[in-house]
Amino acid sequence: MKKIIIAIDGFSSTGKSTIAKQLATALAYIYVDTGAMYRAVTLYAMRKGFIDEHHFEVNDLVAALDEIHLSFTYNEKVGFAEMYLNGENVEKEIRTLQVSDYVSKVAAVPEVRYQLVKQQQQMGKEKGIVMDGRDIGTVVFPNAELKIFMTASPEKRAIRRYKELIDKGDDVKYEDVLRNVQNRDYIDSHREDSPLRKAEGAVTIDNSDMGLKEQFERILSLAQRTIDAA
Repeated sequence: MKKIIIAIDGFSSTGKSTIAKQLATALAYIYVDTGAMYRAVTLYAMRKGFIDEHHFEVNDLVAALDEIHLSFTYNEKVGFAEMYLNGENVEKEIRTLQVSDYVSKVAAVPEVRYQLVKQQQQMGKEKGIVMDGRDIGTVVFPNAELKIFMTASPEKRAIRRYKELIDKGDDVKYEDVLRNVQNRDYIDSHREDSPLRKAEGAVTIDNSDMGLKEQFERILSLAQRTIDAA
């Protein structure tokens, strides 16, 4: 059976990673979480003191990009590949609200995007891949056979993210999570380099009022029809 590239873009906290993992498993494809890559670079910048609530030393981060080595390692216990930064498993650390507060600023740096896009394109050379992010269908794989654009209301997304963080034991407030979602939407949509937008030919999935099962079945059906027609 011919393999395709599935590009999933959309706003933060729309469940892109969840559906991408499910699709990859169902189709026996490789899953790549590009958001985790940008989060890992953000974590590196935070650890080095390049970024905090008061400043962002962009030039220092750009100068250090060659020192940042990213990789995914599959963890059988959790059923997906976890993010490694310079050989360290940082999967849990990169999912914190603090990293979320800064990741859109880091992802807006052209040099950062250039480095990570090159890696992402290399990963998809053999196809049979599901990749999610902000610019997969527009920049990384504009010729992907299936492009999906996911959206939902900011309030619904903030509730999901809040519950996820609480379940992990994080001490957060819903208002802070909602503010983070709205700020990331603005930055992602208005940055000069590769702004978040729906790719040409992409199928919009608004899951504001859609259950996980319904969403998965709908997108899996789209994928299977696309593969059959390839």
